[in-house]
Amino acid sequence: MARRGARPGTVTAEGQATDSAKVLAEDVGKVFTRRGRDPVRALESIDAGVGPGEFVSIVGPSGCGKSTFLYIVGGFVKASRGTVDYDGEPVRGPGPERGIVFQEFALFPWKTVLGNVAYGLARQGMGRAERVERARHYLEMVNLEGMDKLYPKELSGGMKQRVAIARTLATGPDLLLMDEPFGALDAQTRAVLQAELMRIWERTRKTVLFVTHSVEEAIYLSDRIYVFSHRPARVKAVLDVGLERPRDRERMMADPAYPVLHRKIWELLRDDGSGDGGPGDGG
Repeated sequence: MARRGARPGTVTAEGQATDSAKVLAEDVGKVFTRRGRDPVRALESIDAGVGPGEFVSIVGPSGCGKSTFLYIVGGFVKASRGTVDYDGEPVRGPGPERGIVFQEFALFPWKTVLGNVAYGLARQGMGRAERVERARHYLEMVNLEGMDKLYPKELSGGMKQRVAIARTLATGPDLLLMDEPFGALDAQTRAVLQAELMRIWERTRKTVLFVTHSVEEAIYLSDRIYVFSHRPARVKAVLDVGLERPRDRERMMADPAYPVLHRKIWELLRDDGSGDGGPGDGG
């Protein structure tokens, strides 16, 4: 049974990353400027870090800038100020070492399940036989073996998201960036995929930065949780989950530490007019 607490040597007690961090963000701010409109300040002086193999979640009020920060780490959006380093090097754009999973699935409707998962491998120059074998391996990992000839229109929402996760994993990223990946799913499917993601993470120990609107989801999945304030977002708190792994939902909820942590996060969010378990905030 894994011990409680975060790994030593990756973050300080205040949540600041050390030199061994996989992701290190310092004083990150973002202002969106639009012609003829007032500037929108999305992020204000964000300091954050993710250690190697950690599962870190971000929660915050709707539209506060959670997704914006994730996209800055991914290199899809440029910060207005501050720095983001990945493995000690500045992030200057997207890279194959940082794979992203979106809420909207983003599958190619004209490609089969296998074709969708193998797409990134083809872009990397991998030969057909090898990429087919690799794609089938990751389809099996997300429990979609035998579904490789189906098209996205033939899949449920949960199955589409499994394909999206398999496609990202297949390219071999060191860091998974997940933007409300289960936010559009029904409660039962969401719970199943949370458990599947936890199983995959236990097996691969990928570093994960996960944006969610659900306090329960963040606690269930994470080693640590960053709580963002209302826009422009600042870090209100960095909380160590500290619950034993591997995690079982029923056992987690029976742990006396769970309601204490849940209440603390809820109170931090309530101060900003937020709630728990919403369908996604796009921000």
